[in-house]
Amino acid sequence: MSRFSIPLLFCSGLAALHAVGAERVDQLYQQHCAACHGANFEGGLGGSLVDGVWSHGASDAEIARSIAEGNPEFGMTPFRDVLSPDQVRAVVVFLREKEKQHRERTARPPLARPDAVVTTALHRYRMEVVADRLDVPWSIAFLPDGDLLVAERPGALRRISADGAERTTIRGTPAVLHHGQGGLMEVALHPQFRTNGWIYLAFAEGDRADGRTRAMTAIVRGRLRGDAWVDEQEIWRADRRFYGGSGVHFGSRIVFDKAGFLFFVVGERGGWHEAQDLARPNGKIYRLHDDGRVPADNPFVDTPRALPGIWSYGHRNPQGLAFDLRTGDLYSTEHGPRGGDEFNLIRRGANYGWPVISHGINYDGTPFTALTAKEGMEQPVLHWTPSIAACGLAFYEGEAFPAWRGQFFAGALAQQEVRRLKVENRRVVEEELILKNAGRVRDVRVGPDGLLYLALNEPHRIVRLRPAP
Repeated sequence: MSRFSIPLLFCSGLAALHAVGAERVDQLYQQHCAACHGANFEGGLGGSLVDGVWSHGASDAEIARSIAEGNPEFGMTPFRDVLSPDQVRAVVVFLREKEKQHRERTARPPLARPDAVVTTALHRYRMEVVADRLDVPWSIAFLPDGDLLVAERPGALRRISADGAERTTIRGTPAVLHHGQGGLMEVALHPQFRTNGWIYLAFAEGDRADGRTRAMTAIVRGRLRGDAWVDEQEIWRADRRFYGGSGVHFGSRIVFDKAGFLFFVVGERGGWHEAQDLARPNGKIYRLHDDGRVPADNPFVDTPRALPGIWSYGHRNPQGLAFDLRTGDLYSTEHGPRGGDEFNLIRRGANYGWPVISHGINYDGTPFTALTAKEGMEQPVLHWTPSIAACGLAFYEGEAFPAWRGQFFAGALAQQEVRRLKVENRRVVEEELILKNAGRVRDVRVGPDGLLYLALNEPHRIVRLRPAP
């Protein structure tokens, strides 16, 4: 830690962290560090920890190294014999959170309101409300006639006209178990929808019996006949023995590549280490033929006990999935715990490390691992610490915002944000916050009109961004 002018005071605080490592980091800070560095981290006898100035390196690794190794030239004692590596990591995450909170109090974020013009680095836009008073919308798809299909988490699939004036509930859709974060989570059209009519749904299914809930993500496809769901076919279901009572981390997103292969997400369902087990469905991204068959060239087809549909593993809960249409690369956004949300390049057969490696800590402020990297496990292209609650991802190739072409747009729930990510050579070279505090951003899509559409929660509505002069 490079900003401390009174290292002995900070040493006493970190020693207390080690002595009662199970306590929350925020409580320990107030008990043992605030006297030196201020109750709000603004500095006092010691330097500020939230002004963004780190004299000996601003990356997480450099700050952790300053804590562990100290800086004798500036009188800072090394704490590697006082703090365990996972506790050092927890302190770094905690300081990152406070640094961001301070920055947001002094910044002017791009607040989007209906009919107000928002100026970003490359474009100006207005936000329009397409449909409101929805019931927790989670996903958007666009029909050829311009109507929207909207999946609402409690289980309804709505058809909404492009102007929002008309809405219909599709009859006969599969039974959805609305359990915690689970429900109707995704709607996606087949790339050849105009000729085959296939629509894909991802949802939580299961039962409640004997006082217990058993649930898991499932994928089906069907067609519309008027306002009725027909011709339903199973695409993927886990064995019933893997259904569980947890109400968290179902995933899910569905995308198709140019060859017509289907990719989708199943979260780890709260079973942390199950994400590392190729014999279990949890915490994986899958690749199938559009009818549910397993491709012969999938990476684990010949691996004993492995589920043959797996494309990548070691995931916590990805809820954004999109292809770079220029390169064919697949990217995801994934929820970390407290810290460590990820933007990942999804590679064939790769292990993304959860929960062996992580850039986050437990929600209660206690650490669970010191490892942010390990041989054989992928590093995120970008991670957000503190967490933004990454959800929804779109690659923009429309005409309405020409300077945005070839870039990703990532949504965020807790931070109520949309971020523009410019990727070159598989690296994020530019990141911009383009929208803030319009609602929890659940889904991000590019409409056939080239506008950017968002499914928002709290308030529950669909909005779109339209260029402004």
